[in-house]
Amino acid sequence: MKLERETTGDGRFARQPNRFTDRLGPPEPGRYRLYASYACPWAQRVLIVRRLLGLEDLLDVTIVDPIRDEKGWRVPGGDPEYLSELYLATDPDYTGRYTVPAVWDTVERRIVTNDFPRITLDLETTWSTTPDLYPERLRPDIDALNDRIYHGLNNAVYEAGFARSQDAYEEAVARVFTTLDELEERLAKGSPYLFGDAPTESDVRLYPTLARFDAVYHAHFKCSVRRLVDYPALWSYARRLYAVPAFGETTDFDHIKRHYYMTQTNINPSRIVPVGPAIDWSL
Repeated sequence: MKLERETTGDGRFARQPNRFTDRLGPPEPGRYRLYASYACPWAQRVLIVRRLLGLEDLLDVTIVDPIRDEKGWRVPGGDPEYLSELYLATDPDYTGRYTVPAVWDTVERRIVTNDFPRITLDLETTWSTTPDLYPERLRPDIDALNDRIYHGLNNAVYEAGFARSQDAYEEAVARVFTTLDELEERLAKGSPYLFGDAPTESDVRLYPTLARFDAVYHAHFKCSVRRLVDYPALWSYARRLYAVPAFGETTDFDHIKRHYYMTQTNINPSRIVPVGPAIDWSL
């Protein structure tokens, strides 16, 4: 995984911007295909929402191979062989990383969007509102919490793991655990979800990072101050979500571990996948 273009002069990781940001059109069976990975937290968000909203017949999905090589994500037994082919078919001059999730328009033969923050919102507001994961009355609060979760946790674990300087690493790790502490305090007040008695877009955005925390981020990304299981309220919350099929059945720890430990050789040059952790996710 080449990150030189995403590393600043002081050793900080700066994620590349999303290249394709068009909005999804109205749902049309067979038109749109989602390319996703069980290993990728950004892609898992879309898989969760697709399942929660019952959009399986409206949004086809292809799961890519978790082991990525110099050509990017491979499409097992598929056409194309690599996701990069769709990126280059859409923009022959594209030079960034080939990321998931990406939504391909089979009619216009182009990638409509790889804008992971926007895809789930489009599904929740224009494709289906049942259940309502983005209720209008809560949107300002959801947006504010989503921003906090992204900068303090979702992306901060990558800023820690891909840091090229001690200062950059320590600053990112501090944000990670400050955010986890805040979320623990919020959930310890008794609500089963971040905004009360039902999941919202914020829960969808938080869960994939929690699901990967002890298996990958704690050791591989050196976010090792505490584990998820050391936070009673967060750990109970994560398992409660895992028990929901849309969350649990899109969580593949084998794909997650093989992707991170075998692909990110700048961090793990041996490509050895660790055994464990021995954690019971059942309630």
